[in-house]
Amino acid sequence: MNKILYIGTAFMLAGLLACSAGQEPNTGDQSAASRSESGGSSSSYSQPLAQTSGDVVDPQAFEYLGAFRLPGGEDPPLTFAYGGNAMTFNPDGDAGGGDGFPGSLFVMGHDRIAYGGLPDGGQIAEVSIPQPIISENIEDLNTAEFLQDFQNVLAGYFTNLEEIPRVGMVYLNAPETGPKIHFTWGQHLQEPGDPSNGWFDPQLDDPQVQGPWFIGQQDPYSITGYMFDIPAEWADAYADGYTLATGRMRDGGMGGMGPALIAYTPWLADGSAPPGGTRLEEKTLLLYENTYNTIAIERSLNGYQHPDEWEGGAWITTASGASAVLFAGTKGTGDKYWYGYIHPDGPQYICVDEQAADIADMCRYADGSFCTEAELGGCCDAEAGTCVSDRGWWTTRFDAQMILYDPAELAKVAAGELESWQPQPYAVIDIDEHLYLDPPEWDEIYMGWGDQRRARVGEVSFDRQNGLLYLLELYADGAKPIVHVWKIN
Repeated sequence: MNKILYIGTAFMLAGLLACSAGQEPNTGDQSAASRSESGGSSSSYSQPLAQTSGDVVDPQAFEYLGAFRLPGGEDPPLTFAYGGNAMTFNPDGDAGGGDGFPGSLFVMGHDRIAYGGLPDGGQIAEVSIPQPIISENIEDLNTAEFLQDFQNVLAGYFTNLEEIPRVGMVYLNAPETGPKIHFTWGQHLQEPGDPSNGWFDPQLDDPQVQGPWFIGQQDPYSITGYMFDIPAEWADAYADGYTLATGRMRDGGMGGMGPALIAYTPWLADGSAPPGGTRLEEKTLLLYENTYNTIAIERSLNGYQHPDEWEGGAWITTASGASAVLFAGTKGTGDKYWYGYIHPDGPQYICVDEQAADIADMCRYADGSFCTEAELGGCCDAEAGTCVSDRGWWTTRFDAQMILYDPAELAKVAAGELESWQPQPYAVIDIDEHLYLDPPEWDEIYMGWGDQRRARVGEVSFDRQNGLLYLLELYADGAKPIVHVWKIN
């Protein structure tokens, strides 16, 4: 079953080298079956539901249905291995054969690698949606089929943003434009000055790419990670008719200390595309303070940690009229977090990067207070090769989570009645019990292991008509993602 925490208004450098309180500790070696055999059963609750300002989706409505595999081989760039940077659901895709899972998924394959490593990575394919299965054995899962083979849709675009790309996609069949796949593109480290968003046709061998455009004056670290559609009725009432949402949460809080959400619409009045380089009008729905402005953990997601990764988002609605804005990611939940390495003696120990040990912000306790001076020393020599992980943000524990926001709170931000950093999730769903958490051994230097396994989940997408949520677990089938499925009842 899902582990759910109700809270009030208070709370992939991808491994590209192809060579909360109240929970039991996650040892990292549990099988999917031991965590998910109860899929479809009612969920457990640790606190009563806090008061919300609208008719929100009850997290008890999330019913886990199982998972399925992605097709194809392992040879880059035409592979999903080291991919899954972006995914979107296509309601106009495969009819589904009456199996209850109509439509299709567009999924991005193996990431580009900069400096000539794999410049034709980031290709996109369309796949069918087979019946999901609950099993501890990946070999038991059904495998999707290709509906459109990999195509290098964005060839020639973003060639200066290939070092750990950050990409999002959303399929939208708007009356003004017809079916388009809207996208956003950035990279792990970048300076402002590059346009980020565009669209292309879903016929992948003739995509007719339009853009890219800027999203107002927004920081790329706040807009280039995930995309989803906003229900038109809500958009017309609260967001000036903007029906697309783009956002990102970059570790270290450089785009905001929590997930961001910016609404926009790119097309002109006649449905045509604006010229490339246009700065599109936008409306902020959610944006926390960023660490360029302050080293204090303030005006942030409650419980925020610098290692947090929010990689996917979706606007959930139900036939009864309930709604929620969902973000999925790998949340830092340890009692300490730091910039540096995994300590070889165990996850309870800190290993701050020696080159940054004199910077207080490089190590904190979960409450945001600084580590002691004695804790700021390093534990390894990167140049000598004695570090057991890549350098980056680490914590003593990560958890895969989905967090839910009340759309009424975002409406107040749009209306200027709340600051953009004031909304907080009303519920947290821990989904580790459904994950395989079994990455390739050679990628653990980037991802970590056990309690410190990061990069657990990636993009999500929502089938609004059938109430089906699709989520990518990264590095689950070898280096390929696996697709997990929930029914929102």
